[in-house]
Amino acid sequence: MSAPAPSPTDPTPPRPQQPVRDDQRWRRALREAAAGGVVVSFFALLLAVLVGSVLIAVTDEEVQSSAGYFFSRPGDTVRAVLDAVTGAYGALFRGSVYNPNGADLATQLRPLTQTFLFAGPLVLAGLGVGLAFRAALFNIGGRGQMLLGGAAAGWVGSSLDLPGGVHLLVGLLAAVVAGGLWGAIAGVLKARTGAHEVIVTIMLNYIGFYLVFYALSQPSLLQAPGTTNLTTLPMKDTATLPPLLGERFDLHAGFLLALVATAAVWWLLERSALGFRIRAVGLNPDAARVAGIDVGRTWTVVMALSGALVGLAAANQALGTVTSGVTVDIDAGIGFDAITVALLGRSRPLGILAAGLLFGAFKAGGFLMQASEGIPVDLVLVVQSLIVLFIAAPPLVRALFRLPQKEVA
Repeated sequence: MSAPAPSPTDPTPPRPQQPVRDDQRWRRALREAAAGGVVVSFFALLLAVLVGSVLIAVTDEEVQSSAGYFFSRPGDTVRAVLDAVTGAYGALFRGSVYNPNGADLATQLRPLTQTFLFAGPLVLAGLGVGLAFRAALFNIGGRGQMLLGGAAAGWVGSSLDLPGGVHLLVGLLAAVVAGGLWGAIAGVLKARTGAHEVIVTIMLNYIGFYLVFYALSQPSLLQAPGTTNLTTLPMKDTATLPPLLGERFDLHAGFLLALVATAAVWWLLERSALGFRIRAVGLNPDAARVAGIDVGRTWTVVMALSGALVGLAAANQALGTVTSGVTVDIDAGIGFDAITVALLGRSRPLGILAAGLLFGAFKAGGFLMQASEGIPVDLVLVVQSLIVLFIAAPPLVRALFRLPQKEVA
């Protein structure tokens, strides 16, 4: 039957919705962009740099001296503050990106290669932590995974006699397997017993440290013969990562490993069935379980992959940066810095790559800041910690910079 025609007493039918104008569409797009995580991360970084500038000014001797007669000659204090801040960040730039005072182009660009060198292991370890984040898992066991991975790579690189390319591949594989197995322990315990991965990975850090400490104190295991130092023999030439720009630069192929790993993790998360399961479990494990996804198995696989990537970062150190021998200091804080890199990169592979480059610049330029401006390297660590603080508090950043709230679908 056809519907009856509306009577004259019926209310006026609603007018058709007006099309969205171009200016409204652009305004909406800008609002969504401003509410996104990338913008919040940028302003968190900016806020950390501003607070770091205050700390630089407060600790500068010239600023402290001119502040004593601020009310009589305020211009001196202002100039001292500007000189301190611009001098510090100028030294950071010259030490990490480009040094115009270099004698030739190679010397001028050497700081950029140092940034890439420091960024390599940070990106690899950050990818591991970020991958766990995508499954709503917190891998805080980077130190233990790096120690085990570095010990495995160090043993292969210093003890075995293999052909050139094969020796390097076996060393990399040993680090990946050792780090992956150490990370998988937390995944298995999480899946089988419900043990929280944060507690488990923290405990595994201590266990891993003392296992490697013991191995490095035994000549029959890892310790170099004829010495009492906790170190392995130097890495053999056939097991070291080749330099990328010749012997004049420290940059080696470990940075290429970081780029390849970034592309591989992106493909895994965005184009593979396993990546879909990882993202589904990270969004809602109960819903994923109802949909037929084996949540426990996914947790185990993710933690194993996370540890494997951190182990690859250890191989970068053992077979590239630390060619004289592996020690218990091979971690160099990278296991914990990776958490900051993953947070700043919003657990996205390209974001982690950018964050790793930024923190590599902090590490490379921090030494020149200390040498030329007398600023402690610890101040760079303070800035990094502030970045974590502000990233962990998005409402604070949005309130300070008046950013719109992210709309919930």
